[in-house]
Amino acid sequence: MGFRVNTNVDALKAYYQLQRVNKETESAQLRLASGKRINSVADDTSGFNIGTSLRGKVSVMKGAQGNIASAKNLLATTEGSLLGINDLLLQIEGKLSDATNPTADRTAVQADIKSIATEINTILTTAKFNNAKLLTSTSGRGFVFQVGESTDTLKLDFAKSLASTGNGGYATGVSVTLGSFANLIATTLLTTNGVDSTASLQTALASLKSAVSTSLGQIGNFVQRLDIKDENLNTSITNAQASISRLFDADMAAEQLAATRGSILQQAGTAMLAQLNIAPQQVLQLFG
Repeated sequence: MGFRVNTNVDALKAYYQLQRVNKETESAQLRLASGKRINSVADDTSGFNIGTSLRGKVSVMKGAQGNIASAKNLLATTEGSLLGINDLLLQIEGKLSDATNPTADRTAVQADIKSIATEINTILTTAKFNNAKLLTSTSGRGFVFQVGESTDTLKLDFAKSLASTGNGGYATGVSVTLGSFANLIATTLLTTNGVDSTASLQTALASLKSAVSTSLGQIGNFVQRLDIKDENLNTSITNAQASISRLFDADMAAEQLAATRGSILQQAGTAMLAQLNIAPQQVLQLFG
């Protein structure tokens, strides 16, 4: 230590060290108060940018999970409608079996089948989810859901098998199929050819049953795919949030240690600054 009065270099050095300690202590205390490692962009610019990008991706993935839930609800509604149709088709199959009996009242059987076919048509044309028709569509385009990032979509086209039973879109296919039923019921069932009179209707029935069965199978496959995508999204979201936590969340134990260390150094630094600040007074002893 030199004997200079105008500039107390040692006190200045102690002051600068105390400033640094104060800044580090304040930073640790702020992180303890907020629970965040990054309280301003300046704390970690690159980390802030990466974390913000990850947060955006997490928002997209959570939105996709909402879409998956809606898609599952749509499929569940459709499945219920198709299961109802399948039960009605089984009833028609039983009625056709009755019609092969030469002693049966075919007029009554025909009326029963027409009644059931009407209900099938009602279900096909009125099944909806949030005003969206599920089993009939003039375009036959199905439903497209975003189930991941913007390019990750899933098209639910479970009704295409119903369309394939006719010519064109879903509505056309259903109309042609039910029209065939109506025509066959009206013109064929009441003939006197016995078993042969129901053959055409049985063929049309088998075609529609197969279409419904195929649609139900597709719904099951779509639900499985949605379950897998949902699980993958859960994993991705968890990993992304872990990365976000590493970037933004403060290590409370480490920050507490830093704050305690800083508090001790602040007290020691303040004491040393006070001593160094009055040290030049020793020069006065030279004039005694």
